[in-house]
Amino acid sequence: MIRLAKFHSEFGKIEVLRAKNTGSVIYRQGGFYQSESDINGVSVAPYIHAIFGLLAQTQARNVLMIGCGGGSLATMLDKTGVRVTIVDINPTAFFIARKYFNLPRNIECYVADGLNFLHAVRHRYDAIILDAYTGGDIPDHLCTETFFELAHARLDETNGCLISNIWAHNDRDLFPKRMAAKLSNFWADVRLLDTPGLWDRNTLLVAGQVEHFDEPTLLMPPTEVADDVARDLERFRFIPWQQPEQLV
Repeated sequence: MIRLAKFHSEFGKIEVLRAKNTGSVIYRQGGFYQSESDINGVSVAPYIHAIFGLLAQTQARNVLMIGCGGGSLATMLDKTGVRVTIVDINPTAFFIARKYFNLPRNIECYVADGLNFLHAVRHRYDAIILDAYTGGDIPDHLCTETFFELAHARLDETNGCLISNIWAHNDRDLFPKRMAAKLSNFWADVRLLDTPGLWDRNTLLVAGQVEHFDEPTLLMPPTEVADDVARDLERFRFIPWQQPEQLV
């Protein structure tokens, strides 16, 4: 790894790295990889391509992202003409995303807590993406029914959907299913996209008008490791999740 930059913020140390073998740029905060993309800002993370592939199955033209990192999903969506708004509590993230990850200047960025932003805004979005982490965990207040109720109120009533990135340690980790149970209090259709069998993995919860979603495929290959990303993306499957009373 080649270190391109180091930043000290109130949210911890952030490093921007370049992989010697692929040339990809990496955003690492508190020892955790938050983003990795090619020289054009296209992600090499399979779960980002999974979100991108799910959104491509919708009519979403106006997307709110809570959590920036390197902003690669926003960059990819912008390439397809989708209007993206990003909210992140750390202003350093926006500087890094623009300087090192090619986040387009026209993307609106707001320094704010995700919950507070939803309280303040009255706009309805076609999709809301929750991908905000402090270290290895989603902040507690972004996992509450209060947050999901607000998210529901800020989505288009007809076609709006929520997609949340949830970290799972293994197949026994019930956190993604418990989150699905919370979402089911506000959305009739909640689905879990997972890669069973893997340790320490990204899972995706989707809620809203999502019953028609198919497993995503690679639509915007990165310049490097595209075959690896496509292979990992093929492992994602919609799996059943238990009802709330079974998740005590």
